[in-house]
Amino acid sequence: PRGMKRKRMYLGPGLFFADGKRKVDYVLCYKYKKRRTSKPRLSLSSNGSLPIPIPMPIPIQGRWEAEAESGEPGAHAGDAEESKLTEEEKALMREEFEAGLLEAGLQIERDKERSNGMGFIRLHIPWSILSREAELQKIKVAVKKKCELRKRTGIAGMWDSVATKINTPFQPDVPDFDIQRDSQTRVNFKTLKHPFIRDKLHLYDIKSTETLFDNATRSRIVTEIISRTTCRHSCQTTGINSLLARAVYVAAFPLHDGSFTRRGRKDQRNDRQLLHEEWANYGVMHKYQPVDLIRKYFGEQIGLYFAWLGVYTQLLIPPSVLGIIVFLYGILTVDTNVPSQETCNDSLNITMCPLCDGVCDYWRLSSVCSLARASYLFDNGATVLFAIFMSLWAAWFLEHWKRRQMYLKHTWDLTSLEDEEVLNPKDKYPENPLLMPEVRKAIVTQITTCYNQGMQKSISECTTHQTL
Repeated sequence: PRGMKRKRMYLGPGLFFADGKRKVDYVLCYKYKKRRTSKPRLSLSSNGSLPIPIPMPIPIQGRWEAEAESGEPGAHAGDAEESKLTEEEKALMREEFEAGLLEAGLQIERDKERSNGMGFIRLHIPWSILSREAELQKIKVAVKKKCELRKRTGIAGMWDSVATKINTPFQPDVPDFDIQRDSQTRVNFKTLKHPFIRDKLHLYDIKSTETLFDNATRSRIVTEIISRTTCRHSCQTTGINSLLARAVYVAAFPLHDGSFTRRGRKDQRNDRQLLHEEWANYGVMHKYQPVDLIRKYFGEQIGLYFAWLGVYTQLLIPPSVLGIIVFLYGILTVDTNVPSQETCNDSLNITMCPLCDGVCDYWRLSSVCSLARASYLFDNGATVLFAIFMSLWAAWFLEHWKRRQMYLKHTWDLTSLEDEEVLNPKDKYPENPLLMPEVRKAIVTQITTCYNQGMQKSISECTTHQTL
C-alpha cells in the first residue's frame, strides 16, 4: 500500500504520473518547434510538482515545421540522413514509435507542448506487462521460505564475534536486503530467491506489486521493451537507439529516486539518499563500500566495477605501509651509506672528467651530493625486498579478486547469466588471420567459443613467462 511505502522511504512527487499513483519508469526527451498551437496536455514542472490532469487529444500530423539547428543534443555532426529529417518526419516517427509502445502495453503521459523547446514523454509499465516480462527474463524474486543462519560455536564463533566488533565502525549504515532478523528470537534469516512465475504468486514474498521489483529492474524491463519496438512505416528501424542516432529523441533515461538530501527520518531514506550519505561522502571514506546497494541501484556491472575498485584499494594498504617503511629506512641509513659519504666528502677532493668535449670543464664530485643522497632514499637495499614483495602482491591480488568475484556472482545470482557481447574473432584480428583462433561450437551447450591450438597456447605461455 502507498502509506506503507511512504513510511519506508521518501520519494519525490515528480516521480509519479498526474494521478500520483503510477510511477515514472522511463523518460524520453525530444526537441520540437510547432507550426501552430494545439490543445494543452499533461505537464510536469521542473521543480517536481505534480501536473494537473487534462484530457490528452489525438496527435495531429504536420504540426511541426522544419528545423535546422546545429549542435543540438543527441545529434551527430555530418550525418547526411539526419540532416534530411524535417520536424514533420521526426514527429511522424515519434508518433509511430509511441503507438508501438502503447501496443506493447506501456502507459504514456506526454508533456505540455509549447511553441518550441524540450518535450518529455513519461513511461510507466503496468503490473500485467511487468510480470510477463519478468517471467520471460527469469528475474529472481524473494520467496516466503527463509533460510536460518546459524552462528558458529567454539573458537570459530569467538573469532567471528571479535571480527564483527572490530569491523563494526567500518561497516556502512545501510540495511541488509538479503538478511532479516527476527526481533523475538534474534535469529537471522537469509532471503531465498527463485525465478518469477506468474502462476505461483502465492510462493513469493509479495507485500505490494508496486514494490516487488526495484526501480533498476523496472527500468531494465522498460529498456528491453523500447529497444525492440519498431517503426516500420515511417523509418524502417527498430529500437530507441536508432531514433536517438537520428535525433528523433535527444535522450532516454530512467529517473533517480528523488532528491539525495534527507527530508525525513533516518529510516525514511531512499536508496539515493543512502548512497549519498554512506558512499559518496568524504566523511565515510574509512568505511567499506555498500556494494549490494550500489548493485541494487546501478546494476550488476557498475556494482562489480566498484567492488573491484574497493578490493584494489584495500589491498594497496600493505604495499603503501611497506613503501613508507622502505622510505624511512633510506632516511635513517643515508648518513651511513658509504657511496653517499664519499660523494659528499669535500676533503677527498674527487675531480670528475668533463661531461662534454670542448665546452665543459672538470667538476667536483661533491657538487652532486644532494642528488646522491636523494637517490639513495628511493634506491637502497630495502627496495630490492620491496620489488620482490610487489611481484608476490600482484599474484595475491589477482587470486583474491577471483574469489571475491565468484562470491559476488553467487550472492547476486549471476552464475547463470551469459555475456551479451557477440563473439567474433575477426573483429579482434582484422589484419592478421594467422592470429585468429579457431571457432568451435560446444556439443552439449551449443555455445560458440574460441579454441586456441596447442602451438598458439605454448607461444602465449612462453611470452607471458618471459614478460614476468
